Order: sequence, then C-alpha cells, then structure tokens
Amino acid sequence: MTATTCEVAVVGGGPAGLLAALLVAQAGAETVLVAPPPRPDARTTALLDGSVSVLRSAGVWSDLLPQAAPLRSLRIVDVSRRLFRAPEALFHASELGLDAFGWNVANAAITAALGEALRSLPNARLIEAAAETARPGENGVEISVAGRTVTARLAIAADGRESLLRQAAGIGFKTRRAPQDALAFSAAHGLPHRDVSTELHSEEGPFTMVPMPGLRSSFVWGVTPEHADRLMALSPDALSQAATAASGRLLGGLSIDGRVGRFPIVIGAAKRFSANRVMLVGEAGHVLPPIGAQGLNLGVRDAAAVARIARAERAAGRDVGGDAALTAYARARAADAWTRTAATDLLNRSLLTDFLPVQAARGLALAAISRIRPLRRFVMREGLIGGPAL
Repeated sequence: MTATTCEVAVVGGGPAGLLAALLVAQAGAETVLVAPPPRPDARTTALLDGSVSVLRSAGVWSDLLPQAAPLRSLRIVDVSRRLFRAPEALFHASELGLDAFGWNVANAAITAALGEALRSLPNARLIEAAAETARPGENGVEISVAGRTVTARLAIAADGRESLLRQAAGIGFKTRRAPQDALAFSAAHGLPHRDVSTELHSEEGPFTMVPMPGLRSSFVWGVTPEHADRLMALSPDALSQAATAASGRLLGGLSIDGRVGRFPIVIGAAKRFSANRVMLVGEAGHVLPPIGAQGLNLGVRDAAAVARIARAERAAGRDVGGDAALTAYARARAADAWTRTAATDLLNRSLLTDFLPVQAARGLALAAISRIRPLRRFVMREGLIGGPAL
C-alpha cells in the first residue's frame, strides 16, 4: 500500500473543502485533498461580502466575477395568511457603503475555480477518490483511500453532514429534521430582478429568489415533504406555473430549465469543532436551513480560520494539528456557528408555528429591524438577515 505524508489533509471536495485546502496550501503547508470528482451541481450560492473578500484574497474572485450577479438589495415579504403578518422589510447595501451585499454564483463555477487554483500550487496534491477509513492518533491522522494511506499532522473534515472524519474523531453532532424539503432550481423570467434578492415567507417555509446574470434567477422553495412529492411529480411546464404562482409573479412568468434538486431541511451543529487532530469545516460542523444565505458563507469563514491558524502555528514552529491549534480553531468558530445555526433555526421555526404569540413576536421583531436605524444597520452588518459578515 502506497504511503503519503503531509502536514494537512482535507477530506471533502465541495466548495468549503476546496477553499480550505487552497488557503492552507497558500499558507505554506504541504496539503493533500482527498475527494472524489465533483458531482454535477445546478445550485447557486449567494456569497456575501465577507466571503467575496476571502475569495479575492485567495486569487479566485476575478475568475468568478464575470459569472456572478450582484445582490444590491434584500427583501423579506410575509405572504402567509395568518392573523399576525410581519411587515415587508427592504435592505439596501448602499446603507452600509457597499456596492452589493454579495454575489450569486453557480456552485459548479466556484468548485471549478477553486480546483484549478489548487492544482496550480506545487505544495498541493489531489487524490480523486473517497476516503474509506480514518484513524486519528497521537502524532497524526491516517486516512485510507484508493489503496494508499495518507498521514497528516492535521486533518480537515469537509466531508458533509455524515462526515466520516468527524465520526472518527469522536465528535458528536446534534441534528433536527425540519418538517420541510427544499426544491432548488434555476429559471428564466419575464421581468428584471433589479439585483434584488427576495425571500417570501409562507406557512411552509421560505421561497427564495436570488438574482443571476440577465433575466434569470436561482430559487429555493421550502415546502412540506407531501407538497414536495406533488411538485416533483409535475411536468416541467406545470412546475414552472406552480413556481410562478408561489413567487407572486414578482418576476413575471418563470420557465424552469435544468435539474430540480430536492433536499431535506436539516438543522444541526457539532458539539465541538475540533478534536484529535481534526477540525470541522462546512457541513461537517453545521447544517442550516436555506434562510439568509448563511450555509456556505459559514463554511468560508471556517476555511479562512483554519488557514489563519495554520499560518500562525507554522510561523511559530508549532504543530499545526497540536492542542494549541485545535483550541484556537474551536474558540474562533464555535460561537459563530452555534449562534447562526440557532438564529436561522429560530426564524425557520417561527414561519411554521401556529402559536399566535410567536407570530406576533416575529412580526414585531422584523418591524423593529426594518424601522430602527441602528438596529437595522447592526443586523445587516452581522449578516442576520443575509447581510455581510464583516
């Protein structure tokens, strides 16, 4: 069996894992990425301003910008038929002196740009196969993959919510299955989006419309599993008509093209974010509902923190997978991940409840955020309503 040693091994080839591998390699560490070739992915991601800054520093943003659409305004509309409805809220990036809150980019484009950048680095290597086993030890983590072993001082788990590496490190993960599924698709439409990202909040969940270049947008539609069954059984034309109705015709008629993905909505977070020479990145550490564009943006911050700590530990001549590094990473990421997970879960639960006091409290909270200027700016800046995390 062939043996490979390195300072850092990253398991998982999604955008968060690729970015973690790229940033750590750029920090000077000998890096191996273990992941099968990426699957086709028709989804897009709203990369908020802080994430764009990370990608710009990594040298890949210039390749993505021509394929991206700006999110200059964010709108939240309560379209439920309940007694207490939240007032419409509209936020503008210009209020923070920004050109845009962020940019919507196809996941496939992000993955391709990060993969190309990683392959160009002399101290990075890709093994295009799935990890089979992982065994953390006192001096390193041994990963078995495609008839070889990779031993690293530090292993970064970026292999999703069922993370093999997280389980090998003995890190618990608490999840809750929401009574919702999400349909993800892209569509052409008849009216311009004017660079406005809109979330329509109904009794079943959010219907999110995010601008793409031209007269196109990407959509995430949260519905009950039973409703998802009915929608997925429709013809493309009938599904387009149903989506048009759900959108309130804000963009005119919708014409869905390409694949419609269906995903269960799961909310959860790891009990720890590092242990036994393993750090958790992306959905290996946290899973969020599709509200406020928090998911991958959290993963970008995870990757940036891993690289920052690896650079500091290497500069000090310390072990990148040692206790000091693991403690620093947990301290850097736990509060951010736990609070974002709790906040988006709370907002999602508030959409689904029939409990009138909760509906009233949600409406009052959104009214306060919309109308009280200091609170409004704080919420936008902290990214609690999809704004940038600066």
